[in-house]
Amino acid sequence: MFIDPPVVTKVTDNGPPLKIGILGAANIAPHALIYPARSHPEVEVYAVAARDIGKAEKFAKKYGIKKWYGGRDGYQELLNDPAINAVYNPLPNGLHYEWTMKALAAGKHVLLEKPSGDTAEESRPMFGLADRKGLVLLEAFHYRFHPAIQRVKEIVDSGELGSIKEVHASLGFPKGLIPEGDIRLNYSLGGGALMDAGCYTLNCVRYLASGNPTAVTSATALRYPKDPRIDTATSADLLFPPSTPNGSPVGASIKCDMFLPNWFWFIPRLPVITARVVCDQGTVEVFNYVMPVIYHYITVTPNEGKKRTEKAYAFPSGKSEKGESWWSTYRYQLEAFVDKVRGRTPKTWVSSEDSIANMLWIEKIYEEAEGSFPSIICPW
Repeated sequence: MFIDPPVVTKVTDNGPPLKIGILGAANIAPHALIYPARSHPEVEVYAVAARDIGKAEKFAKKYGIKKWYGGRDGYQELLNDPAINAVYNPLPNGLHYEWTMKALAAGKHVLLEKPSGDTAEESRPMFGLADRKGLVLLEAFHYRFHPAIQRVKEIVDSGELGSIKEVHASLGFPKGLIPEGDIRLNYSLGGGALMDAGCYTLNCVRYLASGNPTAVTSATALRYPKDPRIDTATSADLLFPPSTPNGSPVGASIKCDMFLPNWFWFIPRLPVITARVVCDQGTVEVFNYVMPVIYHYITVTPNEGKKRTEKAYAFPSGKSEKGESWWSTYRYQLEAFVDKVRGRTPKTWVSSEDSIANMLWIEKIYEEAEGSFPSIICPW
């Protein structure tokens, strides 16, 4: 049901539905916004803009979107539309800063694809402008809103397995999934494995460790032969503060890869999507923390006692929690975004401080790996 959710009537006690415009006819937009919006009574995906007006029209008609804009000024025309309350920005990383700043200047709330910018120097003014104008800006780390990763953190924070010793997160795609010419292989558009898959892994270890690293102890990167400024895979080791008073520093590692090699040269690899926390009294590991609605499992292995497996497709009943077992990470995220815009308190949020810190530590990892990271593309 997460790819064909029920369509609900757009009625609300809070006035007309929140009208959202999409900047770019991006492939991610249907799963990240259009499908989740169908089951949200307070959201209407109202408009889309693309550089090619023909592409915008085709996209709009395919997904039942009322308005479309295109051409050189298409993005700005969408922002100028007074009927639009909020904007979803799934543009390439190198365009996040420019068009998020312009959207905020136009008075629109923004749901911004991760990473928030090319650098922390871009991220700070975006969140600063949103704060000054009283607008909502959310970096779309959608997995954070799902019960699966929250259950993992609940287990860790409960002390059931003792204090944290290590945290690890990996995200890798099989070779061939990302084609030549993909924006993730374009330096000027903010490409690179760490900017794409790696921002998830870093965010995940920071979330599970409940803080920020104190140091990047090592980092290595594989380079794209056609442009060595682009990393196709990056691994890094980090240190975090102790999880308990007078404890030892917490070790952490992240791994991201856009071209996982085939097994035995010809058997395609499956995606690698795991996070693991090692504590002094056991471990907890989650498979598929990024898209758990498709399938996931949480394995708890105490040093003493019985191993168990859990799944968390919805929050426990009886706690007045929102959500259904078929809700995707994006649907949970949309619920939180709308709650914030409507002045309600969402269950989960990714703060501006969290987003800026994630970008800052991406830069530090790139520096340790002796690689390039994108500079500010468009001072605005």
